[in-house]
Amino acid sequence: MADGDRKDAIRDAATIIVIRDRMTAPAVLMGQRGAAAAFMPNKFVFPGGAVDARADTGIEPARPLTDLCRARLAEGVDLSPDALAAAAVRELWEETGQVLGRRAAWPDPPKGWRGFAATGHRPDFGALTFVFRAITPPGRPRRFDARFFVAEAEALATDPDDFTRAEDELAHLQWVPLAKARSFDLPFITEVALAEIAARLTEPGPPPSVPFYFDDAERHLVTRLNGRRPLDTI
Repeated sequence: MADGDRKDAIRDAATIIVIRDRMTAPAVLMGQRGAAAAFMPNKFVFPGGAVDARADTGIEPARPLTDLCRARLAEGVDLSPDALAAAAVRELWEETGQVLGRRAAWPDPPKGWRGFAATGHRPDFGALTFVFRAITPPGRPRRFDARFFVAEAEALATDPDDFTRAEDELAHLQWVPLAKARSFDLPFITEVALAEIAARLTEPGPPPSVPFYFDDAERHLVTRLNGRRPLDTI
């Protein structure tokens, strides 16, 4: 059995939090996972999923990641920051039909990106801000090392209310008012990420440091990527 198929294997993943009307009536794009899903059934989540090494490696974006986000994504890991950014943009496209990209020719996209490329865009990594990282606690059917990115709805190249090109992985796609989001059935990690977003809602741009949440089976812990404090217990 391959490592990626082992029950306890931790897979690299990317999640994208798209924020609309940040300064007036902030809302985030979410959908509901199916009842039969192996991972977090029935939960409302942000678009996201595992990195596909074959599809997400070597993507040439319309704009690159910022140097700060790239450095924070690379901290302590060997995985390409660009692969994580690509996974976030690809998952947004697949699960919502929304294009985070800029007009550019893309004559030879890899499998997994052909539908996106057919819209006439290349992905815009520069629209992403890395804000949170979390590892799924032990004992779950699947475990992920997820990097959360924020993007503004204004950066979308598509109508933010048009989900007709979405695949069927997420149901009830909608813009959830941030003030009401925690009344939905959310995974715990999603609640933590929302709290981080809400705390910095009026401060667009990269956070002073990126929280990294994980579980050592006895305690919930958070450390800071590119921060001053080595480890905090919460």
